[in-house]
Amino acid sequence: MADAGGHLVWIDCEMTGLDLTRDKLIEVAVVVTDSELRVLDPGLDLVISADDADLEDMADVVTEMHAKSGLTDAVRASTLTVAEAEQQLLAYIKRWVPERRTAPLCGNSIGTDRGFLARDMPELDDHLHYRMVDVSSVKELARRWFPRVYFAQPPKGLAHRALADIVESVRELAYYRRTLFVDGPGPSTSQAQRAAGEVVAGFADVLAAADATPPAGPPAEGAPPAASGG
Repeated sequence: MADAGGHLVWIDCEMTGLDLTRDKLIEVAVVVTDSELRVLDPGLDLVISADDADLEDMADVVTEMHAKSGLTDAVRASTLTVAEAEQQLLAYIKRWVPERRTAPLCGNSIGTDRGFLARDMPELDDHLHYRMVDVSSVKELARRWFPRVYFAQPPKGLAHRALADIVESVRELAYYRRTLFVDGPGPSTSQAQRAAGEVVAGFADVLAAADATPPAGPPAEGAPPAASGG
């Protein structure tokens, strides 16, 4: 295994809403990268069962979003519990990051996701470093300081499924690394656009696999936690 000291753990969650006092965690996906943002494995995507009452209580915009993405049907078909999902996710992360609190949690607006992870998956949350890498912060700074870079960023998909969303977050930071973390004054518009195209091409296979990968089901009785890839 490569040195895990610089590894980054990327997680995206889908919920029935954003209220920590009442909403439910219904999908979690994880991807691990090295410090150069190379995806080490296709990732793990888990859909968690929820009661019909929880799904029927979603706001209209969330109901429409999860219905369109197919997540609502997947949740109704799932028998995976939150506790089972936590153990599968933790086992997967430990393949790449065996030592506790050495890798930060990464994603877009990751504080929201971390709130639900801390509430529902405390063992997983505790395994990750308290520091976080929030791509949204980089994006907000780019909008203010390097607007050419901001407006040339790769377009986001509208899948609203956890695995595709988190791969897009990795891709987004890869773009900003190419265009922002350089000697000033930064790239020209054409250079930024070219970098966006190259980053999109570089992540095309990984993102296509994320879009095509069905979420893992619950493990068979007595079987070890499932993990995708080798």
